[in-house]
Amino acid sequence: MLPGVGVFGTGSTARVLVPLLKAEGFEVHALWGRSEEEACCLAKEHGIPFHTSRSDDVLLHQDVDLVCIYIPPSMTRQIAVKALGIGKNVVCEKAATAVDSFKMVTAARYYPQLLSIMGNTLRFLPAFVAMRQLLMEGYVGEMQVCDVRVYGPSLLDQSYGWTCEELMGGGGLHTAGSSIIDLLSYLTGARAHRVHGLLRTFVQQNGLIRGIRRVTSDDFCFFQMLMGGTGSSSGGVCCTVTLNFNMPGSFVHEVMVVGSTGRLVARGTELYGQRNGSKGEELLLSDSGSAGPEVKEMPLPHLRGLSSMVKALRQSFQAHEERRSWARGSVAMAPTFEDGLYVQTVVEAVKRSSCSGEWECVEIMSQEPDPNHNLCEALQRNKN
Repeated sequence: MLPGVGVFGTGSTARVLVPLLKAEGFEVHALWGRSEEEACCLAKEHGIPFHTSRSDDVLLHQDVDLVCIYIPPSMTRQIAVKALGIGKNVVCEKAATAVDSFKMVTAARYYPQLLSIMGNTLRFLPAFVAMRQLLMEGYVGEMQVCDVRVYGPSLLDQSYGWTCEELMGGGGLHTAGSSIIDLLSYLTGARAHRVHGLLRTFVQQNGLIRGIRRVTSDDFCFFQMLMGGTGSSSGGVCCTVTLNFNMPGSFVHEVMVVGSTGRLVARGTELYGQRNGSKGEELLLSDSGSAGPEVKEMPLPHLRGLSSMVKALRQSFQAHEERRSWARGSVAMAPTFEDGLYVQTVVEAVKRSSCSGEWECVEIMSQEPDPNHNLCEALQRNKN
């Protein structure tokens, strides 16, 4: 039986998600927006019976058993943790910090019977599902290099908001880079242990953001990751990622995996391959059909992936008669909250590297840091 859904958010993802959910048979019972006006507008547009700007009204709604959270990163942890505590299944976007991610992991471990997955839709894109299968079958031989390029227009909103602030989760690294970090772990089956990165903010003001306000979130990012390596004769997989959001009117999304006997390349939503010695690339998977309403704010790979994720959710919940019960098989490829913590740890390591100019180790926290640690150190120094 499909659960009733409550959606948090009124941005581009929520606007696409609601009709996709309805197309798969889900009933969207409640919608949350940062303001009553935003919530009311989207609710009327998509025929959602209840809307509010109070989070508890959605979480406590008697017909809501699945919560989809697509809101600013700084707010994600609070809603996700509370939703699990109330007994709701959760699909959510990334949090703002590794500490927030760790708190989400703790909540998910405390309620293992509930669905708790991150909304990285690239894992569900058919091109990447096929790429992972071919990599496991040895199409490229031993994996050596991953090279990723994501180019597109500015990620900034029309007015000053969280997308402008690095500390609130804005910027290309956090917004797009986190999806790529998770995707590379999914494809290679390995995790980064050292990273090196460079972040820049080339557009600090524009026609709409000016005066005393300045953009602090990055619009260009380049980073390298050393992944795996413990059991590999070659020392693991070397990954390079370039993110450039200073290219209005265009969008490039290319993921290449090079190995000892060949290579695989996902361009947009299509998959190509070439074995060493062959004359050229072959098209292994073409883009088939429409995934839903086209929106300029959502790149096609994410749109197709979101559609595939919603289909997987339907299959997961349809397998059980009880509304809150779900089957793991259909959503087994989805990133867990633990994966979200790993991704956020890598993001913060890349930021540290950009400041230090050095390679940084990726060390995933195993316990929540003491919030009074810095205060205690300061008091100790004063005492001495």
